[in-house]
Amino acid sequence: MLAANTAKATDDYASRREIFGWAMFDFANQAYTLLIITVVFGELFTTVIVGDRGDNFRLANFLWSLGLALSYLMVVITAPLCGAVMDYRAEKKRFLLFSYLATVVTTAMLFFVQPGYVIMGLLLIVLSNYAYSMGESFIAAFLPELGPPESLGKISGFGWALGYIGGLFAAGFTLVVLGEASADNFERIRWVGPFAAGFFLITAIPTFLWLKERGTPHPRGVSYRHIALNRVTTTLHELRHFKDLTVFLTSLLFSMAGVYIIIAFAFIYGAQVIGWDEDVRNIMFIIVQVTAAAGALGFGWLQDQLGAKRTYQMTLALWVLAIIAIWATPAVTQWVNGHFDVVWQAQYVFLVVGCLAGLSLGSSQSASRALVGLFSPLAKSAEFFGFWGLANKLAGVFGIVMLGVLQTLIGLQASILLCVALFVIAMLICARVNERRGREAALAWESPMESQQL
Repeated sequence: MLAANTAKATDDYASRREIFGWAMFDFANQAYTLLIITVVFGELFTTVIVGDRGDNFRLANFLWSLGLALSYLMVVITAPLCGAVMDYRAEKKRFLLFSYLATVVTTAMLFFVQPGYVIMGLLLIVLSNYAYSMGESFIAAFLPELGPPESLGKISGFGWALGYIGGLFAAGFTLVVLGEASADNFERIRWVGPFAAGFFLITAIPTFLWLKERGTPHPRGVSYRHIALNRVTTTLHELRHFKDLTVFLTSLLFSMAGVYIIIAFAFIYGAQVIGWDEDVRNIMFIIVQVTAAAGALGFGWLQDQLGAKRTYQMTLALWVLAIIAIWATPAVTQWVNGHFDVVWQAQYVFLVVGCLAGLSLGSSQSASRALVGLFSPLAKSAEFFGFWGLANKLAGVFGIVMLGVLQTLIGLQASILLCVALFVIAMLICARVNERRGREAALAWESPMESQQL
Protein backbone atom coordinates (compact mmCIF):
# COMPACT_ATOMS: atom_id res chain seq x y z
CA MET A 1 0.00 0.00 0.00
CA LEU A 2 1.22 3.48 -0.75
CA ALA A 3 0.00 4.72 2.59
CA ALA A 4 2.46 2.42 4.30
CA ASN A 5 5.21 3.40 1.92
CA THR A 6 4.49 7.05 2.58
CA ALA A 7 4.74 6.58 6.33
CA LYS A 8 8.06 4.84 5.89
CA ALA A 9 9.36 7.54 3.57
CA THR A 10 8.49 10.33 5.99
CA ASP A 11 10.74 8.82 8.67
CA ASP A 12 13.57 10.49 6.79
CA TYR A 13 12.40 14.08 6.89
CA ALA A 14 14.96 16.74 6.17
CA SER A 15 17.26 18.34 8.73
CA ARG A 16 17.27 22.10 9.20
CA ARG A 17 20.48 22.31 7.19
CA GLU A 18 18.91 20.45 4.29
CA ILE A 19 15.80 22.64 4.38
CA PHE A 20 18.08 25.68 4.37
CA GLY A 21 19.97 24.23 1.39
CA TRP A 22 16.68 23.68 -0.44
CA ALA A 23 15.55 27.23 0.33
CA MET A 24 18.86 28.66 -0.88
CA PHE A 25 17.82 27.80 -4.43
CA ASP A 26 14.92 30.22 -3.99
CA PHE A 27 17.43 32.75 -2.62
CA ALA A 28 19.67 32.27 -5.66
CA ASN A 29 17.17 32.18 -8.50
CA GLN A 30 15.41 35.38 -7.44
CA ALA A 31 18.34 37.23 -9.00
CA TYR A 32 17.10 36.02 -12.38
CA THR A 33 13.42 36.76 -11.76
CA LEU A 34 13.97 40.27 -10.49
CA LEU A 35 16.95 41.49 -12.46
CA ILE A 36 16.06 39.95 -15.81
CA ILE A 37 12.26 39.61 -15.90
CA THR A 38 10.90 42.23 -13.49
CA VAL A 39 13.16 45.13 -12.57
CA VAL A 40 16.02 45.77 -15.01
CA PHE A 41 16.26 43.83 -18.25
CA GLY A 42 12.52 43.92 -19.01
CA GLU A 43 12.59 47.71 -18.85
CA LEU A 44 15.91 47.80 -20.76
CA PHE A 45 14.54 45.58 -23.51
CA THR A 46 11.32 47.54 -24.02
CA THR A 47 12.74 51.07 -23.73
CA VAL A 48 16.28 50.72 -25.16
CA ILE A 49 16.89 47.48 -27.08
CA VAL A 50 13.58 47.74 -28.96
CA GLY A 51 12.69 51.26 -27.92
CA ASP A 52 9.79 53.57 -28.67
CA ARG A 53 9.18 53.23 -32.41
CA GLY A 54 6.38 55.76 -32.59
CA ASP A 55 3.77 53.53 -30.93
CA ASN A 56 4.21 54.38 -27.23
CA PHE A 57 6.24 51.18 -26.63
CA ARG A 58 3.34 48.91 -27.64
CA LEU A 59 5.48 46.94 -30.11
CA ALA A 60 8.26 46.56 -27.53
CA ASN A 61 5.78 45.39 -24.88
CA PHE A 62 4.27 42.90 -27.32
CA LEU A 63 7.67 41.44 -28.25
CA TRP A 64 8.58 41.12 -24.57
CA SER A 65 5.33 39.28 -23.84
CA LEU A 66 5.87 37.06 -26.89
CA GLY A 67 9.35 35.99 -25.72
CA LEU A 68 8.12 35.12 -22.23
CA ALA A 69 5.09 33.28 -23.60
CA LEU A 70 7.24 31.12 -25.90
CA SER A 71 9.49 30.10 -23.01
CA TYR A 72 6.47 29.20 -20.87
CA LEU A 73 4.98 27.19 -23.70
CA MET A 74 8.18 25.13 -23.84
CA VAL A 75 7.79 24.42 -20.11
CA VAL A 76 4.17 23.35 -20.65
CA ILE A 77 5.31 20.73 -23.16
CA THR A 78 8.32 19.36 -21.27
CA ALA A 79 7.82 19.80 -17.49
CA PRO A 80 5.53 16.77 -16.84
CA LEU A 81 7.72 14.56 -19.06
CA CYS A 82 10.88 15.52 -17.20
CA GLY A 83 9.07 15.05 -13.88
CA ALA A 84 8.12 11.50 -14.82
CA VAL A 85 11.73 10.61 -15.64
CA MET A 86 12.99 12.25 -12.42
CA ASP A 87 10.61 10.14 -10.30
CA TYR A 88 11.42 6.88 -12.09
CA ARG A 89 15.18 7.35 -12.12
CA ALA A 90 15.44 9.32 -8.82
CA GLU A 91 17.33 12.06 -10.66
CA LYS A 92 15.76 15.28 -9.39
CA LYS A 93 19.14 16.77 -8.43
CA ARG A 94 20.65 15.88 -11.80
CA PHE A 95 17.85 17.60 -13.73
CA LEU A 96 18.01 20.55 -11.33
CA LEU A 97 21.75 20.88 -12.01
CA PHE A 98 21.22 20.93 -15.78
CA SER A 99 18.57 23.65 -15.58
CA TYR A 100 20.75 25.69 -13.19
CA LEU A 101 23.79 25.62 -15.46
CA ALA A 102 21.69 26.42 -18.55
CA THR A 103 20.16 29.42 -16.77
CA VAL A 104 23.58 30.70 -15.72
CA VAL A 105 25.09 30.44 -19.22
CA THR A 106 22.20 31.98 -21.17
CA THR A 107 21.71 34.78 -18.62
CA ALA A 108 25.39 35.73 -18.76
CA MET A 109 25.12 35.96 -22.57
CA LEU A 110 22.60 38.81 -22.25
CA PHE A 111 25.66 41.04 -21.96
CA PHE A 112 26.02 40.84 -25.74
CA VAL A 113 22.51 42.16 -26.47
CA GLN A 114 22.83 45.76 -27.66
CA PRO A 115 20.24 48.34 -28.83
CA GLY A 116 18.67 47.01 -32.02
CA TYR A 117 19.66 43.37 -31.34
CA VAL A 118 16.00 42.44 -30.92
CA ILE A 119 16.12 38.85 -32.22
CA MET A 120 19.18 37.97 -30.17
CA GLY A 121 17.58 39.44 -27.07
CA LEU A 122 14.35 37.53 -27.63
CA LEU A 123 16.19 34.24 -28.20
CA LEU A 124 18.24 34.55 -25.01
CA ILE A 125 15.19 35.52 -22.97
CA VAL A 126 13.30 32.48 -24.29
CA LEU A 127 16.17 30.11 -23.48
CA SER A 128 17.13 31.58 -20.10
CA ASN A 129 13.54 31.89 -18.88
CA TYR A 130 12.81 28.33 -20.01
CA ALA A 131 15.80 26.97 -18.07
CA TYR A 132 14.94 29.05 -15.01
CA SER A 133 11.28 27.98 -15.09
CA MET A 134 12.13 24.30 -15.39
CA GLY A 135 14.44 24.62 -12.39
CA GLU A 136 11.59 26.25 -10.47
CA SER A 137 9.50 23.09 -10.98
CA PHE A 138 12.42 20.78 -10.23
CA ILE A 139 13.26 22.40 -6.87
CA ALA A 140 9.57 22.43 -5.88
CA ALA A 141 9.41 18.63 -6.40
CA PHE A 142 11.58 18.16 -3.30
CA LEU A 143 9.03 19.91 -1.03
CA PRO A 144 6.79 16.93 -0.06
CA GLU A 145 9.86 15.03 1.21
CA LEU A 146 11.15 17.79 3.48
CA GLY A 147 8.63 17.61 6.31
CA PRO A 148 5.21 16.45 7.51
CA PRO A 149 2.08 17.85 5.83
CA GLU A 150 1.37 20.19 8.74
CA SER A 151 4.75 21.89 8.20
CA LEU A 152 4.77 22.31 4.42
CA GLY A 153 3.24 25.77 4.59
CA LYS A 154 6.01 27.06 6.85
CA ILE A 155 8.73 25.35 4.78
CA SER A 156 7.38 26.71 1.50
CA GLY A 157 6.94 30.16 3.04
CA PHE A 158 10.50 30.08 4.37
CA GLY A 159 11.81 29.31 0.89
CA TRP A 160 9.87 32.13 -0.75
CA ALA A 161 10.83 34.59 2.01
CA LEU A 162 14.51 33.70 1.68
CA GLY A 163 14.10 34.14 -2.07
CA TYR A 164 12.84 37.68 -1.68
CA ILE A 165 15.73 38.46 0.65
CA GLY A 166 18.10 37.13 -2.02
CA GLY A 167 16.40 39.30 -4.58
CA LEU A 168 16.79 42.30 -2.28
CA PHE A 169 20.55 41.76 -2.12
CA ALA A 170 20.98 41.06 -5.83
CA ALA A 171 18.81 43.81 -7.23
CA GLY A 172 19.80 46.30 -4.53
CA PHE A 173 23.44 45.94 -5.51
CA THR A 174 22.56 46.20 -9.20
CA LEU A 175 20.47 49.35 -8.84
CA VAL A 176 23.13 51.08 -6.73
CA VAL A 177 26.23 49.98 -8.65
CA LEU A 178 24.98 49.55 -12.23
CA GLY A 179 22.41 52.32 -12.21
CA GLU A 180 19.29 52.90 -14.28
CA ALA A 181 18.06 50.97 -17.32
CA SER A 182 18.57 53.70 -19.89
CA ALA A 183 20.36 54.28 -23.18
CA ASP A 184 22.76 56.77 -21.58
CA ASN A 185 23.77 54.18 -18.97
CA PHE A 186 23.79 51.18 -21.31
CA GLU A 187 27.50 50.32 -21.04
CA ARG A 188 27.11 49.82 -17.28
CA ILE A 189 23.65 48.32 -17.09
CA ARG A 190 24.42 45.69 -19.75
CA TRP A 191 26.42 43.90 -17.00
CA VAL A 192 23.13 42.96 -15.34
CA GLY A 193 23.11 39.61 -17.18
CA PRO A 194 26.59 38.45 -16.05
CA PHE A 195 25.92 39.70 -12.51
CA ALA A 196 22.59 37.82 -12.24
CA ALA A 197 24.27 34.70 -13.63
CA GLY A 198 27.18 34.94 -11.19
CA PHE A 199 24.88 35.53 -8.21
CA PHE A 200 22.80 32.48 -9.14
CA LEU A 201 25.91 30.37 -9.77
CA ILE A 202 27.52 31.06 -6.39
CA THR A 203 24.57 31.27 -3.99
CA ALA A 204 22.91 28.04 -5.20
CA ILE A 205 25.95 25.93 -4.24
CA PRO A 206 24.51 25.01 -0.77
CA THR A 207 21.53 23.44 -2.53
CA PHE A 208 23.69 20.91 -4.32
CA LEU A 209 25.84 20.26 -1.23
CA TRP A 210 23.07 19.63 1.31
CA LEU A 211 19.88 18.64 -0.52
CA LYS A 212 19.39 14.87 -0.64
CA GLU A 213 17.99 12.65 -3.38
CA ARG A 214 15.62 10.38 -1.45
CA GLY A 215 14.06 8.32 -4.22
CA THR A 216 15.06 4.80 -5.17
CA PRO A 217 15.95 4.55 -8.87
CA HIS A 218 14.38 1.90 -11.06
CA PRO A 219 16.83 -0.17 -13.10
CA ARG A 220 18.17 1.26 -16.35
CA GLY A 221 17.49 -0.24 -19.73
CA VAL A 222 14.55 1.92 -20.78
CA SER A 223 14.95 5.19 -22.67
CA TYR A 224 14.01 8.49 -21.04
CA ARG A 225 11.48 9.11 -23.81
CA HIS A 226 9.76 5.78 -23.13
CA ILE A 227 9.72 6.40 -19.38
CA ALA A 228 8.30 9.90 -19.78
CA LEU A 229 5.52 9.06 -22.24
CA ASN A 230 4.36 5.92 -20.42
CA ARG A 231 4.34 7.40 -16.92
CA VAL A 232 2.67 10.65 -17.94
CA THR A 233 0.03 8.74 -19.90
CA THR A 234 -0.65 6.53 -16.86
CA THR A 235 -0.83 9.54 -14.54
CA LEU A 236 -3.30 11.32 -16.83
CA HIS A 237 -5.56 8.26 -16.61
CA GLU A 238 -5.18 8.23 -12.81
CA LEU A 239 -5.97 11.92 -12.37
CA ARG A 240 -9.60 10.97 -11.85
CA HIS A 241 -8.47 9.88 -8.37
CA PHE A 242 -7.10 13.37 -7.74
CA LYS A 243 -10.12 15.52 -8.55
CA ASP A 244 -9.26 18.18 -5.98
CA LEU A 245 -5.74 18.55 -7.33
CA THR A 246 -7.14 18.86 -10.86
CA VAL A 247 -9.63 21.54 -9.77
CA PHE A 248 -6.94 23.40 -7.89
CA LEU A 249 -4.57 23.36 -10.86
CA THR A 250 -7.38 24.85 -12.95
CA SER A 251 -7.78 27.62 -10.39
CA LEU A 252 -4.02 28.06 -10.38
CA LEU A 253 -4.06 28.48 -14.16
CA PHE A 254 -6.13 31.64 -13.82
CA SER A 255 -4.47 33.07 -10.70
CA MET A 256 -0.94 32.59 -11.98
CA ALA A 257 -1.88 34.20 -15.29
CA GLY A 258 -2.52 37.33 -13.27
CA VAL A 259 0.66 36.91 -11.22
CA TYR A 260 2.84 36.48 -14.31
CA ILE A 261 1.34 39.61 -15.85
CA ILE A 262 2.33 41.59 -12.76
CA ILE A 263 5.82 40.06 -12.58
CA ALA A 264 6.47 40.80 -16.25
CA PHE A 265 4.91 44.27 -16.46
CA ALA A 266 4.88 45.88 -12.99
CA PHE A 267 8.08 47.87 -13.43
CA ILE A 268 7.31 48.53 -17.09
CA TYR A 269 3.96 49.92 -15.87
CA GLY A 270 5.80 52.12 -13.39
CA ALA A 271 8.03 53.51 -16.12
CA GLN A 272 5.39 53.98 -18.84
CA VAL A 273 2.15 54.76 -16.95
CA ILE A 274 3.23 56.16 -13.59
CA GLY A 275 6.35 57.85 -14.98
CA TRP A 276 8.43 57.32 -11.87
CA ASP A 277 11.93 58.56 -11.19
CA GLU A 278 14.86 56.20 -10.71
CA ASP A 279 15.01 56.71 -6.93
CA VAL A 280 11.29 55.94 -6.61
CA ARG A 281 11.74 52.80 -8.70
CA ASN A 282 14.51 51.69 -6.32
CA ILE A 283 12.34 52.36 -3.28
CA MET A 284 9.49 50.42 -4.86
CA PHE A 285 11.79 47.47 -5.42
CA ILE A 286 12.78 47.42 -1.73
CA ILE A 287 9.17 47.76 -0.58
CA VAL A 288 7.98 44.88 -2.77
CA GLN A 289 10.80 42.59 -1.66
CA VAL A 290 10.31 43.24 2.06
CA THR A 291 6.52 42.94 1.97
CA ALA A 292 6.67 39.84 -0.25
CA ALA A 293 9.04 38.15 2.22
CA ALA A 294 6.71 39.11 5.08
CA GLY A 295 3.73 37.80 3.13
CA ALA A 296 5.42 34.48 2.40
CA LEU A 297 6.43 33.95 6.04
CA GLY A 298 3.22 35.23 7.58
CA PHE A 299 0.83 33.41 5.28
CA GLY A 300 3.03 30.27 5.44
CA TRP A 301 2.45 30.19 9.19
CA LEU A 302 -1.21 31.10 8.73
CA GLN A 303 -1.64 28.28 6.22
CA ASP A 304 -0.62 25.68 8.79
CA GLN A 305 -3.23 27.16 11.18
CA LEU A 306 -6.19 27.82 8.89
CA GLY A 307 -5.57 25.37 6.06
CA ALA A 308 -3.98 25.77 2.65
CA LYS A 309 -7.19 26.33 0.70
CA ARG A 310 -8.53 29.10 2.91
CA THR A 311 -5.16 30.84 2.95
CA TYR A 312 -4.88 30.62 -0.83
CA GLN A 313 -8.35 32.17 -1.20
CA MET A 314 -7.33 35.03 1.09
CA THR A 315 -4.30 35.74 -1.11
CA LEU A 316 -6.53 35.92 -4.20
CA ALA A 317 -8.75 38.50 -2.49
CA LEU A 318 -5.62 40.52 -1.68
CA TRP A 319 -4.64 40.42 -5.34
CA VAL A 320 -8.00 41.81 -6.47
CA LEU A 321 -7.55 44.79 -4.14
CA ALA A 322 -3.95 45.28 -5.29
CA ILE A 323 -4.81 45.30 -9.01
CA ILE A 324 -7.63 47.79 -8.57
CA ALA A 325 -5.24 50.01 -6.62
CA ILE A 326 -2.57 49.74 -9.34
CA TRP A 327 -5.06 50.72 -12.06
CA ALA A 328 -6.59 53.56 -10.04
CA THR A 329 -3.34 55.20 -8.85
CA PRO A 330 -3.24 58.02 -11.47
CA ALA A 331 -6.94 58.85 -11.07
CA VAL A 332 -6.85 58.68 -7.26
CA THR A 333 -3.83 60.97 -7.17
CA GLN A 334 -5.55 63.49 -9.45
CA TRP A 335 -8.75 63.35 -7.36
CA VAL A 336 -6.92 63.88 -4.07
CA ASN A 337 -4.98 66.83 -5.51
CA GLY A 338 -8.16 68.45 -6.82
CA HIS A 339 -10.26 68.01 -3.68
CA PHE A 340 -7.70 68.61 -0.94
CA ASP A 341 -5.54 71.25 -2.62
CA VAL A 342 -2.34 69.20 -2.36
CA VAL A 343 0.32 68.36 -4.93
CA TRP A 344 0.86 64.62 -4.57
CA GLN A 345 2.72 62.73 -7.27
CA ALA A 346 1.34 59.46 -8.59
CA GLN A 347 4.73 57.78 -8.19
CA TYR A 348 4.60 58.23 -4.41
CA VAL A 349 1.02 57.01 -4.14
CA PHE A 350 2.17 54.01 -6.16
CA LEU A 351 4.64 53.15 -3.39
CA VAL A 352 1.72 52.56 -1.01
CA VAL A 353 0.12 50.28 -3.59
CA GLY A 354 3.42 48.38 -3.78
CA CYS A 355 3.02 47.23 -0.17
CA LEU A 356 -0.27 45.52 -0.99
CA ALA A 357 1.12 44.02 -4.19
CA GLY A 358 4.16 42.66 -2.35
CA LEU A 359 2.07 40.97 0.32
CA SER A 360 -0.10 39.42 -2.40
CA LEU A 361 2.88 38.19 -4.39
CA GLY A 362 4.74 36.43 -1.59
CA SER A 363 1.68 34.87 0.01
CA SER A 364 0.02 33.52 -3.14
CA GLN A 365 3.13 31.85 -4.53
CA SER A 366 3.96 30.18 -1.21
CA ALA A 367 0.39 28.98 -0.61
CA SER A 368 -0.04 27.47 -4.07
CA ARG A 369 3.24 25.53 -3.92
CA ALA A 370 2.43 24.10 -0.49
CA LEU A 371 -1.07 23.06 -1.56
CA VAL A 372 0.31 21.05 -4.47
CA GLY A 373 2.76 19.44 -2.04
CA LEU A 374 -0.15 18.34 0.16
CA PHE A 375 -2.01 16.82 -2.77
CA SER A 376 1.00 14.98 -4.29
CA PRO A 377 1.93 11.34 -3.55
CA LEU A 378 5.63 11.04 -2.67
CA ALA A 379 6.20 8.43 -5.37
CA LYS A 380 5.10 10.92 -8.03
CA SER A 381 6.12 14.24 -6.49
CA ALA A 382 8.35 15.37 -9.36
CA GLU A 383 5.73 14.39 -11.93
CA PHE A 384 2.92 16.16 -10.08
CA PHE A 385 5.06 19.25 -9.65
CA GLY A 386 5.69 18.95 -13.37
CA PHE A 387 1.95 19.42 -13.81
CA TRP A 388 2.19 22.34 -11.35
CA GLY A 389 4.86 23.79 -13.61
CA LEU A 390 2.64 23.11 -16.61
CA ALA A 391 -0.27 24.98 -15.02
CA ASN A 392 2.01 27.83 -13.97
CA LYS A 393 3.61 28.35 -17.34
CA LEU A 394 0.47 27.73 -19.36
CA ALA A 395 -0.90 30.52 -17.21
CA GLY A 396 2.10 32.60 -18.21
CA VAL A 397 1.41 31.98 -21.90
CA PHE A 398 -2.28 32.69 -21.52
CA GLY A 399 -1.96 35.81 -19.34
CA ILE A 400 1.03 37.49 -20.93
CA VAL A 401 -0.14 36.97 -24.51
CA MET A 402 -3.60 38.27 -23.63
CA LEU A 403 -2.15 41.36 -21.99
CA GLY A 404 0.38 41.83 -24.79
CA VAL A 405 -2.38 41.89 -27.39
CA LEU A 406 -4.80 43.88 -25.26
CA GLN A 407 -2.32 46.64 -24.46
CA THR A 408 -1.66 47.16 -28.17
CA LEU A 409 -5.37 47.98 -28.53
CA ILE A 410 -6.27 49.95 -25.39
CA GLY A 411 -2.95 50.71 -23.67
CA LEU A 412 -1.19 49.22 -20.68
CA GLN A 413 -3.12 50.93 -17.88
CA ALA A 414 -6.58 49.74 -18.93
CA SER A 415 -5.27 46.29 -19.81
CA ILE A 416 -4.08 45.66 -16.26
CA LEU A 417 -7.72 45.23 -15.18
CA LEU A 418 -7.62 41.88 -16.96
CA CYS A 419 -5.92 40.56 -13.82
CA VAL A 420 -8.99 41.33 -11.69
CA ALA A 421 -11.11 39.00 -13.82
CA LEU A 422 -8.43 36.29 -13.67
CA PHE A 423 -8.20 36.35 -9.87
CA VAL A 424 -11.99 36.37 -9.41
CA ILE A 425 -12.34 33.34 -11.70
CA ALA A 426 -9.58 31.57 -9.73
CA MET A 427 -11.48 32.24 -6.47
CA LEU A 428 -14.71 30.81 -7.85
CA ILE A 429 -13.01 27.63 -9.08
CA CYS A 430 -11.04 27.15 -5.86
CA ALA A 431 -14.29 27.13 -3.88
CA ARG A 432 -14.86 23.61 -5.27
CA VAL A 433 -11.63 22.23 -3.78
CA ASN A 434 -11.94 19.96 -0.73
CA GLU A 435 -8.56 20.15 1.02
CA ARG A 436 -9.08 17.18 3.33
CA ARG A 437 -10.27 14.93 0.52
CA GLY A 438 -7.34 15.98 -1.65
CA ARG A 439 -4.81 15.11 1.06
CA GLU A 440 -6.48 11.74 1.75
CA ALA A 441 -6.31 10.90 -1.96
CA ALA A 442 -2.56 11.53 -1.96
CA LEU A 443 -2.01 9.34 1.12
CA ALA A 444 -4.22 6.49 -0.07
CA TRP A 445 -2.95 6.38 -3.64
CA GLU A 446 -1.43 3.17 -4.90
CA SER A 447 -0.81 1.84 -8.37
CA PRO A 448 -0.67 -1.93 -8.64
CA MET A 449 0.58 -1.48 -12.18
CA GLU A 450 3.55 0.70 -11.13
CA SER A 451 6.08 -2.05 -11.67
CA GLN A 452 4.50 -2.97 -14.98
CA GLN A 453 4.15 0.52 -16.49
CA LEU A 454 7.35 0.21 -18.44
